[in-house]
Amino acid sequence: MDALLSMWSSMAFNDLYWGNFVMWGIAFIFIYLAIKKGFEPLLLLPIAFGILLVNLPSDIMTPGEGLLWRFYHYGEEWAVIPPLIFLGIGAMTDFGPVIANPKTLLLGAGAQGGVYVTFFGALAAGFTIYEAATIGIIGGADGPTTIFVAAKLAPHMMGVCAVAAYSYMALVPIIQPPVIKLLTTEEERKIRMKSLRKVSKLEKIFFPIVTCIIICLLVPDAAALMGMFCFGNLLRESGVVDRLSNTAQNELMNIVVIFLGISVGATMPAEVFLSPKVLYVFGLGVVAFAAATAFGVLLAKFMNLFLKEKINPIIGAAGVSAVPMAARVAHKVGQEADKKNYLLMHAMGPNVAGVIGTAIAAGMFISVLK
Repeated sequence: MDALLSMWSSMAFNDLYWGNFVMWGIAFIFIYLAIKKGFEPLLLLPIAFGILLVNLPSDIMTPGEGLLWRFYHYGEEWAVIPPLIFLGIGAMTDFGPVIANPKTLLLGAGAQGGVYVTFFGALAAGFTIYEAATIGIIGGADGPTTIFVAAKLAPHMMGVCAVAAYSYMALVPIIQPPVIKLLTTEEERKIRMKSLRKVSKLEKIFFPIVTCIIICLLVPDAAALMGMFCFGNLLRESGVVDRLSNTAQNELMNIVVIFLGISVGATMPAEVFLSPKVLYVFGLGVVAFAAATAFGVLLAKFMNLFLKEKINPIIGAAGVSAVPMAARVAHKVGQEADKKNYLLMHAMGPNVAGVIGTAIAAGMFISVLK
């Protein structure tokens, strides 16, 4: 009997409380959405398992020794992983649609309205200005940038804001279509856009170089993100370093996403997540995504008042920087109205511009508040 009691006391069942079971349920929902529904499984599945692990009694997040604590501390808290993610995104991204149709840069900038609406909303809800800036970046639909800003301004908010950003990035296919349809008519959704002109290789090589120089001079605090983003794209477009480009797109990106996802999920123990403050963050996250989508669509409609060749306002929703999820959603919504309407490449323009816009917004917050 003593042996049985000793064995029982060595187990972790007595360390569980109701909050752990709630978090298990959330982790299982995320796993279901990732596997069954296919909602950005590369992001959602590691996050879900990190949430599950941290809500099992263990030392996995113990400062100084826990495995996931090391991933989190050296990767996210030191702001190393977000620039590496931007390197991979840059290597996977074709800047051609932006170069061929520079007007889409405005749509990417317009969608950043969600960042500032959420920033002021967070201030009104009682968050500090540093916390509000971190929460506001969720409106850019950019997880790495959210982590980067949190590491600089509000490290204690990093886990909550990162999980909110990545969760809503995965739920872009659910959040954006209703907003798009609410703000557009069926005739607007049927607008067909002319095929984009062919962009020369020289243009594609010069664009990341010039973009990097301009943005780093204007917003030095965005240099880590934009520098890696543009460098990754230069690897892709140069055509002489395929090994480096492929590594940045595949092996490196996959490794970094694994470490990022599972360690971000592990910052969400029940005692942190199940609090009114966290629920406010997740509520503001929904507002952020919806507002960013709305600003992009409405700006496209406004631009159409002055353009001879009309823009399909759906692509304005792709101005959030969830690449390429938002562009795919815009394309899908367009094809629901007209099966022969191909909007994907047009939507990639504001989508890429959104990445640049969110990084600039992040740099501005950091430069003003740090």
